[in-house]
Amino acid sequence: MNSFSQIAKTGRAGLEVVAPGIAEALFTTAVGLFAAIPAVIAYNFFQNKIKKISARLEYFATELENYIARAESQAEIQSQKKMH
Repeated sequence: MNSFSQIAKTGRAGLEVVAPGIAEALFTTAVGLFAAIPAVIAYNFFQNKIKKISARLEYFATELENYIARAESQAEIQSQKKMH
């Protein structure tokens, strides 16, 4: 943005006018990448962890549901045997 302001002020678009603005933009981009790249790596790391934990919880829930269903059916069979 500074480059465009300088061009508007001076009426020229030479290297001496736009170079400071370009340098500022490159520096800002580098700082942004310096922050963004580790953030993306951390996001992917934690996203992978969350997927693994979610899969384990889903497996556990299924196993627990099966266990409860078996226990209920066994209790029902036992109560039916006691009635006869």
